[in-house]
Amino acid sequence: MRRYTNRFINEHNLISGRVLSAIVVLPLSLTIAACSQPNATTADSKPATEPTTATQKTALVEQPQAGIIPVSAHSDTQSTILRNVSATVYKDANCGCCKEWVGHAEDNGLSAAVHDVADVSLFKDRYGVPQQMRSCHTTVTTDGFVFEGHVPAKYMAQFLKNPPSDAIGLAVSGMPVGSPGMEYQDKFMPYKVMQLNKDGSTAIYATIDSPQQQI
Repeated sequence: MRRYTNRFINEHNLISGRVLSAIVVLPLSLTIAACSQPNATTADSKPATEPTTATQKTALVEQPQAGIIPVSAHSDTQSTILRNVSATVYKDANCGCCKEWVGHAEDNGLSAAVHDVADVSLFKDRYGVPQQMRSCHTTVTTDGFVFEGHVPAKYMAQFLKNPPSDAIGLAVSGMPVGSPGMEYQDKFMPYKVMQLNKDGSTAIYATIDSPQQQI
């Protein structure tokens, strides 16, 4: 009887040991799987994520049938139009579209010194930007011309080549979707580039009805 009892105990211990090993191995396997999962997910989702991001920036390029092309797609052809221009950009530190616009201007040759300031309105007041013309950032060239908001590099260069005698700069009020720095999928909101005059008045400098006109 003792022999059978010992045999039963040994078999019980063997089974318990196997169960315990399985219990230990299972969490370890799950941990390894869990650690690997983010990488696998990232690897699997990366192709899906990148087109989404690219769509936000360049979806317009991917739809040639619509004839809509973002400015960023042609940055190489415009990379020198502001090459002799230096300016200071005043913006809020958390303004993402301001950073995007600075990138657009720099891609077109602008030498930009970016200053994150606590109160951008102080600089708009200083440089004479009318209330109704204000946007998220203010750019001031070394020769004193003001470019408020998401003004396309094309019009900055055009203005600086032959500045009107009564003007202090240009402005795009608000933050129109589809303007440089405000690209989003294939969305575009027509807008106007306004001339800012020394006497505080404004006049239409350019009417932008399509993305192509920004290029």
